[in-house]
Amino acid sequence: MKVTANGLQIEVDDTGGEGRPVILLIMGLGMQLVAWPTAFVQQLVDAGFRVVRHDNRDIGLSQGFDHAGTGNVVWQTIRHRLGLKVHSAYTLQDMTLDSIGVLDALGIEKAHIVGASMGGMIAQRLAATAPQRTASLVSIMSSSGARGLPGPRREVAAMLMRRPRGRSESDLVAHSIRLLRLIQSPAYPQTDEALAERLTFGLRRSYHPAGLMRQMLAIGADAERPQVLPRIHVPTLVLHGDADALVPIACGQDTAKRIPGARFVAVPGMGHDLPPEVCTILANHIAPFAHAADTADTAHTAHPADTAFAKDTAP
Repeated sequence: MKVTANGLQIEVDDTGGEGRPVILLIMGLGMQLVAWPTAFVQQLVDAGFRVVRHDNRDIGLSQGFDHAGTGNVVWQTIRHRLGLKVHSAYTLQDMTLDSIGVLDALGIEKAHIVGASMGGMIAQRLAATAPQRTASLVSIMSSSGARGLPGPRREVAAMLMRRPRGRSESDLVAHSIRLLRLIQSPAYPQTDEALAERLTFGLRRSYHPAGLMRQMLAIGADAERPQVLPRIHVPTLVLHGDADALVPIACGQDTAKRIPGARFVAVPGMGHDLPPEVCTILANHIAPFAHAADTADTAHTAHPADTAFAKDTAP
């Protein structure tokens, strides 16, 4: 369904029913809400949560920004590498306000914010921007965006610069499989057939490469986020694969170091994808973490003075 969020038409999927604690899932660069596997969503629902997914602006079935053009992406990339200001049609903070708008449209006062890759960056900004709306933060395979952190492996960076051999569905699927093979979780490889089925479904739902380019520029323009992260004071869990070839694990470690009290968990054999086995591992971390945050919040609300005293006098 579509909702009006931050003045835009945003496509939303809402699973699990009302009356449960809410998990808001925010997906990464150029990825649609369906990139969160249905089985993963169901695992969170079975754990007692209402799960909300949405297409970020300019991707999937949400409102696009083709009127803004893409500008000179190569030149903006060079500016980013030189430490100069990157110009983008919109910012990650704008996308953060979209996510808050989704909560508003659904009448959700507070949610556990879970983001993957670029979605993790948006989730970080949401926790800093609206702590009163954030029950907890989970940043997955993401980064603080600090300068000096390692980038993609050389072969991955080269593949990202290549274009598909053609514009047919089969060419686009084959191109995406070649990229996914480079960034996949080595401990949990998926078959070409499984990847092709998922990619074909996504392509037929929506194909919008210009939106991906504008989102990429929004990431490049987000130079202040490293200074924003220390302002986050909600329960935070940072999950990152130790075999991530696109966003190396050092990026997740840096994120956790910048957020006061954040917990960091390295996932062995996980790359930059969400195969079924990784989804189960992530759900098994996220569900108890979110429930614990809810329990702590309830205890603090019920006994604020006692909670404060216990914190002040703890050894």
